[in-house]
Amino acid sequence: MLNSRKFIQFTGFTGLATLLGKEGWSNAPGAGLKGKPIVISTWGSNVRANSEAWTQLAAGKPAIDAVVAGVQIPEADPRDNSVGFGGLPDRDGHVTLDSCVMDHKGRCGAVMALEHIMHPVLVAKAVMEQTPHVQLVGEGALRFALSLGMKKENLLTPESEKIWKDWLKNSRYDPMDTLKEFEKANKKESEPYPWPSPVLNHDTIGMVALDNEGNLGGACTTSGMAFKMNGRVGDSPIIGAGLFVDNEVGAASATGVGEEVVKVCGAHTIIESMRRGLTPEAACREAIRRIVKNKGAEAKNVQVGFLAINNKGQHGGFAINKNFTYAVTTKEGTKVVTAKSWYDK
Repeated sequence: MLNSRKFIQFTGFTGLATLLGKEGWSNAPGAGLKGKPIVISTWGSNVRANSEAWTQLAAGKPAIDAVVAGVQIPEADPRDNSVGFGGLPDRDGHVTLDSCVMDHKGRCGAVMALEHIMHPVLVAKAVMEQTPHVQLVGEGALRFALSLGMKKENLLTPESEKIWKDWLKNSRYDPMDTLKEFEKANKKESEPYPWPSPVLNHDTIGMVALDNEGNLGGACTTSGMAFKMNGRVGDSPIIGAGLFVDNEVGAASATGVGEEVVKVCGAHTIIESMRRGLTPEAACREAIRRIVKNKGAEAKNVQVGFLAINNKGQHGGFAINKNFTYAVTTKEGTKVVTAKSWYDK
C-alpha cells in the first residue's frame, strides 16, 4: 500500500529527490507560458497529478480542466487507499466516493457517497455543467453518472478488502484508535505512524490552479475516512469546506479530518482571510487556529492541512501537526513543500 503519507514518511523523500532533482525542482513542460500559472495539490506524492494538470495548462486549457485531469491520476491508482479505485471502504464494505469542483465563474458541482464510478470528479464536473444543481448524492449520483455513459465498476480491490476484513475482527470505530487496532492485529507496533494513519486513513487530493489567463479552478476528491459509517460525508465535496474558489481572491483546499474542516468552513475562511490581505500561508494558519481553538488540547490528536494560492500566483499551506506536504508546479518546475504547523515548535 502506497498512499501519500506512507510515501513521504518512509521514503524520506528519497524517491521525490530523484524525481525532482538535486535542487528539489523537476522540469515542467510549457516553460514558455506567459503570466504566472501554478498548480498545487495536497501531499508531495501527488507530483504525477501535478504533471498531468500542468500538461493541460501548457496546452492552453483552463484551470478547471487542468485540475480535473490532474486528480484523475490518484483516482485511478489502486495503490492509493484514500482516493477512488482501491480506496478503503466504509464499515459495511462499500467504497463510497466524494468529489467537487469549482471554476473561476463561481460555478460548482459535487457528488457524495457515490459508488462504482472510477472518476467521481468527472461526475462532479458534469453536475456543474449539465444540471441546475450543485450536489448529487448516492443512488441519484450513480444514476446520473450512468446516464452520461460512465461504466459501473467494482472499486474494492483485494488489498483494500483484506484490510477491511482485518478491521472487522474488532470493528472498533473510534477514528483516533483505528490505527492502533490495525497495528496490533498486524504486529507492526514498532512503526510509529502519526494520525491520520498512512495505512488506514484518508488523505484526499485537493488541487487548485491558476491558468495562463489568470483564472482559477479547483477540485477535491476522496474515498473518505476508512470504515466510516455508511453515508458519512466529510469536507471534501462540500463547497466552502474542502474547496473554495473566488477569482477575485484565490483558491483553497483541505485534507485531513473532514469533520473539523466543516466546522470552520475551512476553504471559505481562507479565501476571506486572503481578501482581507493575508498571504496564502497566513490565511491557512488562521483557519487552523480556529480548529485548534475549537478542539483545545485535543487538537494535537488530529491532522488537518490547508493549502491556497492567491490570484497573483503566490502559494502557501499550514497544518495542525507536522509532516503535511504539498506539491507545487510552476514554469520553474515541480517541488515539494513542507508546510509549517501549529505544533511545529
